[in-house]
Amino acid sequence: MTRTLTWLGIFTAMTVTMPAIAQQKPQAQAVPVVVAPVTAQDVPVWLRGIGQVKPQQSVEIRPQVDGLLQQVLVREGEMVSAGQLLATLDDRAIKAALAQAKAQRAVVEAKLNVAKRDLQRYQNLSQSQAISAQQKDQQQANVQQLQAELQSVDAQINAQQVQLSFTQIHAPISGQVGIRNVDAGNYVRPSDTQGLFSVVQLDPISVEMALPQAQLPQLQQLMQQVRQQQAVPVEAFVQDGGEKLASGTLTVVDNKVSAGSGTIRIKADFANPTQALWPAQTVVVALRSKLLAQALTIPVKALQQGPQGAFVWSVDGDKAKVVPVPVQVQESTETVVVVSGVSAGQQVVVDGQSRLRPGSIVLIKTAAEQAQANKAKKDAKQAAAEHAA
Repeated sequence: MTRTLTWLGIFTAMTVTMPAIAQQKPQAQAVPVVVAPVTAQDVPVWLRGIGQVKPQQSVEIRPQVDGLLQQVLVREGEMVSAGQLLATLDDRAIKAALAQAKAQRAVVEAKLNVAKRDLQRYQNLSQSQAISAQQKDQQQANVQQLQAELQSVDAQINAQQVQLSFTQIHAPISGQVGIRNVDAGNYVRPSDTQGLFSVVQLDPISVEMALPQAQLPQLQQLMQQVRQQQAVPVEAFVQDGGEKLASGTLTVVDNKVSAGSGTIRIKADFANPTQALWPAQTVVVALRSKLLAQALTIPVKALQQGPQGAFVWSVDGDKAKVVPVPVQVQESTETVVVVSGVSAGQQVVVDGQSRLRPGSIVLIKTAAEQAQANKAKKDAKQAAAEHAA
């Protein structure tokens, strides 16, 4: 009898307790996420394209007279200054011709002096009618002829002096000497296919690139800034997202659109003291088209796309719940997106969005904690797969 009452009591207790347990709802599991605040900051907007480095000055050194190349006074790769002596040609023939022209001048000048004295005597005799006017006029013509001959000889002397100056080749610009094409001892001519070597200016240097004509209105505004002496920043990179090589400023936007490609060329100048930019090098060029002052930005990872358009998951107050917030994308860069529809300081989810639903409870973690958790899951899956194999 006692045992019967005991089981009856247990059954009664279970009957009372089980409905209460059934009424308890399982608590939703918190979704681990990483958040970041909406930030107000100045955001530069860049136009990007592929450009080519071009020297501002490049000179092919060639002889201007025929002759034997006697000396090359600079080494390949040497930095030279404008006016520096680079090479010399055999000048003996030109010096001989110059000496001959100077001697001929002395002869003509002596004849002219005699003719002038005779003309003076003829003029005195003509006044006393001791000689005819014809004789005086003939002597006047003789003097004029010798004066013209003297001018001709002077012109020959000047020409020979110019030819003599060509036997010494000086650097027309400052820059680096290229690889030598001709060695000393060779006979060279101005008509030779190759020059002796080149000299290229490396600092400052320019970069040219072509942009689609659809961006012409922006480029025209930038050109107006250049005309008003306002610097327009330009940056050059090894590759897209790679190391920055140099910073410069926009110099000019070309005055026409290419009919063949539908693009318009621009040129920027760069200080190049470290020679990070090299002639004919291909680089990625970024031209700052405008600056958005104190724009609201979110990390690129925070932006999501849905049937209704772009949105972000925003943490709602202290309850750590998330709600989708529609946003309008105004500009985007490699790291941030400029949006409207949010406020500065608002927390948005940047990692863990795939498991979120409206009203989901979240567990906020740092980026390092989330990365560690993801790595642990990956390692566990890999270990399970190896065990199964």
